Amino acid sequence: MEELRFISRDQAFAIRKQYGTPTYVYDEATCIRHAEEALAFPHPYGLTLRYAMKANSNASILGIFDRLGLHVDASSGYEVERAVRAGVAPEKICLSSQEFPDNFKALYDQGMSFNACSFNQIERFGQLYPGRGLGLRFNPGVGSGGTNKTNVGGPSSSFGIWHEWMDEVRTLIEKYWLKVFRIHTHIGSGSDPRIWQKVSQLSLNIVKQFPEVTTLNLGGGYKVARTAGEIGTEFQDIGAPVRDAFIAFAAETGRKIHLEIEPGTYLIANAGAILATIQDIVSTGAEGNNFLKLDSGMTEILRPSLYGAQHPLIIIPQNDTGRTSNYVTVGHCCESGDLITPAPGSTDVLQARELAEASIGDLCVIEGAGAYCSSMPAKNYNSFPEAAGVIIRSNGNLQQIRKRQTLQQMLVNEL
Repeated sequence: MEELRFISRDQAFAIRKQYGTPTYVYDEATCIRHAEEALAFPHPYGLTLRYAMKANSNASILGIFDRLGLHVDASSGYEVERAVRAGVAPEKICLSSQEFPDNFKALYDQGMSFNACSFNQIERFGQLYPGRGLGLRFNPGVGSGGTNKTNVGGPSSSFGIWHEWMDEVRTLIEKYWLKVFRIHTHIGSGSDPRIWQKVSQLSLNIVKQFPEVTTLNLGGGYKVARTAGEIGTEFQDIGAPVRDAFIAFAAETGRKIHLEIEPGTYLIANAGAILATIQDIVSTGAEGNNFLKLDSGMTEILRPSLYGAQHPLIIIPQNDTGRTSNYVTVGHCCESGDLITPAPGSTDVLQARELAEASIGDLCVIEGAGAYCSSMPAKNYNSFPEAAGVIIRSNGNLQQIRKRQTLQQMLVNEL
């Protein structure tokens, strides 16, 4: 069975007593350790590490990574504003978005940089800022990911400019006298070094077609092993061939290209957990299942319902019997899809897990919940409020970083 990563039994009960459940719990020391690992990504000519803030946009989390010198990858204009409000300097923020913000000029004039992700975005940027510099995001033609929902490269992905439309790109660049200083690619959440080697070479081939480019951003998608059976990304393994490709490119062209990467999940996924309480236990008979019902669910963690994603579960009993039992764990929403333990890759197949024998009132820790959980919930479904959030600081102290939402806050915009 899985073990607790950073929360002790005593801390878990203390957090419930002070803040209630469900509550997101984060660990500052783990965030720092993962950032230091990412900063060691092999690079011959300089590295900029951008935190993909869509993974978790809480101001306290942004503050940790900002103090470590990380820059920010924003996926919307709202994320840009949020990062600035959290204290991130605008010049450390780069926007790569599916949607060109209506207030783009106000954001850009603060000092952020921009990667255009379509012909339309190049056109709109050129109309506002002829002669300026920008980045271009390309779809290199291949992708990597556990499912089509996590694969953001190749012909099935809308992200970036298709790599074959280079002539059309040049026409727009010349039309507005734009200067391309960065090429950006991103393929999805895979960990195969061969894929990264291939994509780095394809991306450098794109760089070759833009003489003014000084930076290549290879995006994020560095897979994290949340469960014991998963294979995570080893930065040294995938980074070595990338470094070699940059060195070979410099030898061929005389251009020493600066590297950027944009990890999100890698930095925060295993630095976060959800602390929940078992509200009920029901059975559907000898041929059915034993169900643990939590006071959490898709309102805090949508990934199992959306992807069939696997998250470790640890029961913290009030009175430990030493025995185990098999349970299907579900959330608190009136929704059959609110399933915490689906079969791997499936969103509707139930899969029981062997867990410590549980009783109503026991705690359940959902591990690996730091990324794409608090930032991507089924918010306020069944009118459940947003959960509270706390962080365990490096000195062991607990600090609240998000208050639990109230019903009044939920209703404030209704007319």
